[in-house]
Amino acid sequence: MTITISAVILAGGLGRRMGGVDKGLQFWRGKPLIETVYQRLHRQIERISINANRNREIYARFGVPVFSDRLAGFQGPLSGILTALERATTDYVLFVPCDCPNFPLNLLEKLKSAVEFSQISLAYAHDGERDHPTFCLVSTQLKNALADYLAGGERRMLYFMQMHGAVAVDFSTEKQGFININNLADLNSP
Repeated sequence: MTITISAVILAGGLGRRMGGVDKGLQFWRGKPLIETVYQRLHRQIERISINANRNREIYARFGVPVFSDRLAGFQGPLSGILTALERATTDYVLFVPCDCPNFPLNLLEKLKSAVEFSQISLAYAHDGERDHPTFCLVSTQLKNALADYLAGGERRMLYFMQMHGAVAVDFSTEKQGFININNLADLNSP
């Protein structure tokens, strides 16, 4: 089974734990988080878009498509995922959050291997202790099921994934890669 894949950086949140600032545009090690994440992701895949609900014109400077959630009101990462699945012209979409600048360079390779080997619609990262559902590879065939799930008022990401037979892919040897930037103090961490 050969599958086509595009990627989306999720940068559509409210940044509540950062005092409401746009996380992706905060500087970390001398450049915006989104730039670091984009560069790291681009080493794995060419077709990249950004999901952003604010400052779209700034995100557009990276020269990739930028889109907002179809659903209004900052409804969480599943809303951005739904919009991405609806827009996609590929079989699967790889998602990564904008606030995790050191994610594994083999993310796509391992998630893709899992969906191809098991012939499943969804795979997400697990670091040996914790699930990381925003690091996921999702089939565009799930867009209608996700739309129905969100229309029913649900927002629990992992629950949706488990309902659809998702596989947690082991990244225990890359655990440090899933440390994210949650608050302004984290921006100054090494």
